[in-house]
Amino acid sequence: MNIIAKPEQTGVPAVARPSEPAHIIKTDAEAIEVARALAKEFAKGAALRDRERIWPAAELDAFSQSGLWSINVPREFGGPEVSYATLAKVIEIISEADSSIGQVAQNHLGVVAAIRTVSDKAQQQLIFGEVLKGLRLGNAFSEFGSKRAVDFETKFTDHGDHVIVTGKKFYSSGALLAHKVPIVALDDEGRAWYAIADRDAPGLTVIDDWSSFGQRTTLSGTVILDHVKVDKAWLVPGYKGYETPTADGAIFQIIQVAVDTGIAQAAITETVDFVRTKSRPWVDSGLERASDDPYTIQAVGGLSLRLHAAQALLEKAGRAIDVAVANPNAETVAEAQIITAEAKILSTEIAIEATNKLFELAGTRSTLAEHNLDRHWRNARTHTLHDPVRWKYAILGRYYLNGEKPPLHAWS
Repeated sequence: MNIIAKPEQTGVPAVARPSEPAHIIKTDAEAIEVARALAKEFAKGAALRDRERIWPAAELDAFSQSGLWSINVPREFGGPEVSYATLAKVIEIISEADSSIGQVAQNHLGVVAAIRTVSDKAQQQLIFGEVLKGLRLGNAFSEFGSKRAVDFETKFTDHGDHVIVTGKKFYSSGALLAHKVPIVALDDEGRAWYAIADRDAPGLTVIDDWSSFGQRTTLSGTVILDHVKVDKAWLVPGYKGYETPTADGAIFQIIQVAVDTGIAQAAITETVDFVRTKSRPWVDSGLERASDDPYTIQAVGGLSLRLHAAQALLEKAGRAIDVAVANPNAETVAEAQIITAEAKILSTEIAIEATNKLFELAGTRSTLAEHNLDRHWRNARTHTLHDPVRWKYAILGRYYLNGEKPPLHAWS
């Protein structure tokens, strides 16, 4: 059933988990095959969901039940543990179909990666077991009013076998339709933990007030935490992932890169289709078809080239992350961060360029509301604001010129 979301200040009720356990992916090849099959279905309603802001409830159930939300669970715990190059390709494929759906999975997969890094075996066994069954994690990380993205005012207090969390979050992608919500909260020493609360926990309120012009169905509204109880079995020491070199930050970043290359691919595909079937040749060209315009041909060639360069770096970054996960140290982690930063720059630039060029090359009729092609530009412009690429250039320059390794946090 389609749910049409209307901004409101009251909380949205939690959704029930599917009654059947999720499928478990076996191989990298299967992960890609499943992603392509899902993307084909997701693409059919993507424009309508964006236009009417229809929550992708059925789509998210299909996505998480497919097994793609557990693809980075380690083999030791029964997961497929696919390459991060494969994981990134999966997100790119889904994002080409609907970039909001691709983004919703981002923090879930990032938290799964963090649990591998920081949790003890008992906690890993518990949480990975639920993820393999189809548990869907949202997020309550960022805060709207803090001075910097890394500054958190949300805190928890220790109550023996559980903690109590109080605070307010925003940019909470996926929280509305999550089964559990990881909350970044500080202990009395100022260390950041993931307190993973039940979506329907008393005191946890998710408000549908996301009003951005892009990524409209990421469900990224406000989360209010009023003395929310979280069992300590679900309290994950996230801060440990950044005390020493780990690939955790690069993993969060590579998923964002994949969303942007997916948007770019969608825009280029739409451009080619529109120019071939709907655009008219310019009056001075003397041509019968818009697709024979030499300037358009050159532009599409350039867009395709730059997209392929971004995709190649995305795959290279995934392989570097695999190495850093298997053998985390200052050198392997820095290499993974640097290559991912390079991919982030190119993916941001091609996503914005391709979604802008779509209208220049396809012509005025491509702006008609019936096509809703502006959703690609709106999505690219919104999603690429997650962290500024001007700082990625600085990271690269410092590394290559002075040997300075990137900082350790979720944006690097």
